[in-house]
Amino acid sequence: MFLTRGVGRARDKLASFEAALRNADIAPFNLVKVSSILPPGCKIIPRNKGIAELTTGQIVYLVMSENQSNEPHRLISASIGVAVPADENQYGYLSEYHSFGEKEVKAGDYAEDLAAQMLASTLGVPFNVDSSYDERREVWKISGKIVHTRHITQTAVGDKDGLWTTVLAAAVFVP
Repeated sequence: MFLTRGVGRARDKLASFEAALRNADIAPFNLVKVSSILPPGCKIIPRNKGIAELTTGQIVYLVMSENQSNEPHRLISASIGVAVPADENQYGYLSEYHSFGEKEVKAGDYAEDLAAQMLASTLGVPFNVDSSYDERREVWKISGKIVHTRHITQTAVGDKDGLWTTVLAAAVFVP
């Protein structure tokens, strides 16, 4: 699997989405969205290595978050969170999160936290949902059941002239 992100702007909503796909280097594929399970033993590889393994027109599975706006100066974000279990035989989680008015770090941390919460609840790791993300992260690390978390996030500010702006983040599976 590889992580990618993109942003696009255009007069039409669909053209803006296409521009974001191109910016993320995933436009020439037939994309099929799937739910948020990270398969057991799945490795995260660099984007350029993942793209090199795909062929134009190929059906490609991915988890994708996207957001769009034609409102001038509106901050939009799209993020994918990743939570990888320590046990390679156990599946992990991916989360999709998109928002308005949040900067990259905040949206990314939230997506990462969502993925970690889903994995922690599956693994039976107790945590307090009302505690801060940093406190929960410490509990998960101490448990030894979650090896690492990360995110990829794309933000953009809506075009000043009202063009459609699209942001996307994706976890793309490579066969």
